[in-house]
Amino acid sequence: MPNRILVVDDDPTIRDVIGFAVEKAGFPTAFANDGLAALTAIRSEAFDLIVLDIGLPEMDGLAVCREVRRFSDVPILFLTALDDEIDRIVGMEIGADDYVTKPFSPRELVARIRAILKRARPSDQAENRALRWGSLEVDSDRHLCRLGDAEVALTASEFTLLTSLMRRPEHVVTRAQLMETVYGHNIHVSDRTIDSHIRNIRAKLGAAGCEDAIVTVHGVGLRMGSCRKT
Repeated sequence: MPNRILVVDDDPTIRDVIGFAVEKAGFPTAFANDGLAALTAIRSEAFDLIVLDIGLPEMDGLAVCREVRRFSDVPILFLTALDDEIDRIVGMEIGADDYVTKPFSPRELVARIRAILKRARPSDQAENRALRWGSLEVDSDRHLCRLGDAEVALTASEFTLLTSLMRRPEHVVTRAQLMETVYGHNIHVSDRTIDSHIRNIRAKLGAAGCEDAIVTVHGVGLRMGSCRKT
């Protein structure tokens, strides 16, 4: 079945532009024009990805994202104004997978949607199915992360980053390598985006009992820590 997309924006012109591009790319699309309508749709229907504007009436996109993350790990791609860096950072910290700034290229938007959906899709490769390091386990088939007996909820981007590090846990991986793993070589993202994802993973694993899950090797990159649950 094709992946189904929910587009949430209060500007009908932007909804039309996104809808045309996304449907042309082969994705069935639904629409909402405010935050409350979006939340109602997400609770009642199944979507594979949400394109979510931050500046929405009724309930802004950040509030919608926070609420969605209480009950779903559906990938979220934020639309933000060019100068709203604070909103972009907050959006990543509360569980967004990626963001695109306005004005945007429909082609880039579709490329980012495809990249996110690829990350969220279970892989058939045996090496991606179950990885263990210390008390930490990730299972790509079930999109499951577990530290000891505790399940840890990760977004698709966070899951892909952690899996990439766990494939070679004792080796240092550069940020450039991580960016290419998550986004591909043809999509530009800033170091801050990767840093936000890493910060989220550390916070979630720290809350589950592992304070040194990911170690920074200054000037080089990142590697896995001991991942022993305390």
